[in-house]
Amino acid sequence: MIRTNIDDLVIMAVTGQISPPTLQRAAYRPNTEGQSMVLIGMAGVVYNARVGDPAYGWTGDHVEPGASIAHDNFDVDHAMHYLACVGNEAVVTSGLAAGAKGVVTGEHARLLVDFAPDVLEQLCVGDTILLKTHGRGMKFLDFPTVQVKKAGPNLIQNWGMTVSPEGKLRVPVVATIPAHIMGSGAELTPEFVDQDLMTGDRAALAELGIDDLKLGDLVAVMDTDHRYGRGYKPGGVTIGIIMHGDSVMTGHGPGCQDLLVAADGEIEPVIDEKANLVNILGMKK
Repeated sequence: MIRTNIDDLVIMAVTGQISPPTLQRAAYRPNTEGQSMVLIGMAGVVYNARVGDPAYGWTGDHVEPGASIAHDNFDVDHAMHYLACVGNEAVVTSGLAAGAKGVVTGEHARLLVDFAPDVLEQLCVGDTILLKTHGRGMKFLDFPTVQVKKAGPNLIQNWGMTVSPEGKLRVPVVATIPAHIMGSGAELTPEFVDQDLMTGDRAALAELGIDDLKLGDLVAVMDTDHRYGRGYKPGGVTIGIIMHGDSVMTGHGPGCQDLLVAADGEIEPVIDEKANLVNILGMKK
């Protein structure tokens, strides 16, 4: 068992609403080959892309699985993004699905929440979702230099992390990703938004074994230090979760949200094909 300060963490309620999809009048965007496209897939309620489904192959762009949650007050929205952690409980408090529960699965431009299919069918844009945020301030007592960013207590407790004979924190992941594959989002603050894999070169993805990632997969981004921004550092490891779908835009691809960071090699990724949020939290498909 990995010792933590979970018992000391504050559990705090925040609320947001299911955000409507938007589209600018100048809707066309170029893909990696310079072809103009109208890109859809963000915000609202997505019925047929959920955690555990492929991150690639959708006829959409940056597809956000499940329900996408935001708040129209910028400061409130900012706080909601900071406080919410992967694995936190979500409760519908208005509309036809009032009382139904879901799980926070990541953050993009909005917070992403997974609900069962019958609940998704009842949700409506504008419905209010309460998030029981829990996890900010978490520490590993025996690994004080490992930074915990956006992982809720239930994720940490069920992840299956162990300590190696050499004293490193062994973290199950589906795949390791080299730093040079990471693109858009490098300039953004890890606590509030993800970073995309760059997927324009499909042959390179296949060679690296990351061309079949699923939404909810846990991955290790190697030689990175994402403690106070996103940078390159040999030996550093950032553990993240694949939380939105692929993109045809240059420099973009499936999103990876930071969960754990070790700048000096304290984390040892361990390949486990079952290291997906669906399996770790026992989520029903």
